[in-house]
Amino acid sequence: MQNLLFIVNDSPYGGEKTFNALRFAINLQEDHGKEVNIKVFSFSDSILSGIAGQNPNEGSNVQQLIDILVAQGAEVKLCTSCVKARGLLEAKLIDGVTLGTLADVSEWTLWADKVLTF
Repeated sequence: MQNLLFIVNDSPYGGEKTFNALRFAINLQEDHGKEVNIKVFSFSDSILSGIAGQNPNEGSNVQQLIDILVAQGAEVKLCTSCVKARGLLEAKLIDGVTLGTLADVSEWTLWADKVLTF
């Protein structure tokens, strides 16, 4: 069993890093199923990925990717400090997404066999 931590930092709709990180995680889960455990921690502007109700005009819908990952059993957390800094503590999160702390991502880093950053 491989434990994989994805740390994402970029805005979900300002570029493709967050989109690529999430679709890579989905692909690993689909191709290797029970051979991988996946966790995703979002810092900085990538916390916007976990806010419910976004409807991008064109391109990739990151919320759909998060929904798939959560349905596959991945844990997804948003940095609480980053959410607070952007005035989004009252925002509704995507079902299955929770707020996390540096203690959480530190614990996940020690848990992980591999840490991938985007």
